Amino acid sequence: MAAQVNIVLLGLGVVGGGVAGALRERADTYSQRVGASLALRRVLVRHLDKERAVKLDPSLLTDDAEEAVSGDVDIVVELLGGEHPAYGLIRDALSRGRYVVTANKEVMAKHGPELLSLAAEKGVDILYEASVGGGIPIISPLKRDLSANEISSVRAIINGTTNYILTRMSRDGLDFATALAQAQQLGYAEADPTNDIDGHDAAYKLAILASLAFHTHIGPDDIRREGISGLAARDFRYARELGYAIKLLAVARREGSSLQVRVHPTLVPEEQLLAKVDGVLNAVQIEGDLSGRVLFQGAGAGSLPTTSAVMADVLDAARAIVQGGRPFPWRYTDEVAIKPLAELVTRYYIRLEVVDRPGVLAGIARAFGDHEVSIASVIQKETDEAAQTAELVIMTHPAREEAVQATAVQVRDLPEVVSIGNLLRVDD
Repeated sequence: MAAQVNIVLLGLGVVGGGVAGALRERADTYSQRVGASLALRRVLVRHLDKERAVKLDPSLLTDDAEEAVSGDVDIVVELLGGEHPAYGLIRDALSRGRYVVTANKEVMAKHGPELLSLAAEKGVDILYEASVGGGIPIISPLKRDLSANEISSVRAIINGTTNYILTRMSRDGLDFATALAQAQQLGYAEADPTNDIDGHDAAYKLAILASLAFHTHIGPDDIRREGISGLAARDFRYARELGYAIKLLAVARREGSSLQVRVHPTLVPEEQLLAKVDGVLNAVQIEGDLSGRVLFQGAGAGSLPTTSAVMADVLDAARAIVQGGRPFPWRYTDEVAIKPLAELVTRYYIRLEVVDRPGVLAGIARAFGDHEVSIASVIQKETDEAAQTAELVIMTHPAREEAVQATAVQVRDLPEVVSIGNLLRVDD
């Protein structure tokens, strides 16, 4: 039985600093819980002389990746972020028979099956609870607590930046640019927010969740992705009048023998729990045949919640090392086809700007009828008397995505239609 577990930390940013601090400040507690002491042996940093919030012995720091991972190491904790060089360092650590703990959603979304297979081959494990949902425990429940279920759907709000922006647009009537600027000022959004607002971050996380839930490999390229920059304050106002909230929803749903996986702004009925998840909170809702519907909610990012998830994985890995047990490898057992978004059947919200004159609705209704898209309601909203235009909000009955998109093309070309302001899916 090991008396000491040696740890290498790759990255000393916000989360890395939190992990280093936890290892130092809670050493006695962790030692009691694991049955051995946890020793931080080396920390890989980009700049040796940079001022940091956490104060470490300078002899622990190195800017040489090979030096960091060589020698007597049991657990490598990767907190660099991004695909490279993190992927190569994780792969190297597993190849050397080290346990790996990572919060890297991009690496796990793109290379998860390969790395899990390599870990199993080497008799170790890669743990990645912090890669989705920050402090929300969701990876472990999917691998263990819900593993007896046949999962039918995963619906999630898994990007705190976009959820904060959408909450401000909804509650305060802000336009997108203003809400984004406020998120950046508060540190919720990066200087370059593309990964968040265009849905890449949510797609990486959905790929991880869907792969676990459905025991198959879902990659980011399998996921249809749309961002939030096209939303206007009026969309939130109209949605609320109709009984909906607008969320950037990540959805993976089994439909027969195939899966539909998508990330896009969605109208969610206000009475549903996901509609009430606001600010920087995240939530993941799982539907299982035995468990029924379960919801996991909490802080999706930040130093403390993510440190919590990382350290839980570190303690699990340390216990396995101390006890000498061989991890049970996770297996992707199912081959599941990806159903094209064109085959999605749902309801739609369509906002149009039209010329304000009699007979406009006849041409629009004809275009909908041509593609067998049934209109549930049409509401005239704001009128611009100077421009002689009016705004219409159309809600459809359930319709096929392909037909709705074809309808939108035909409607856009009508002489009485100035523009299509937005087209959003409804998730009832």
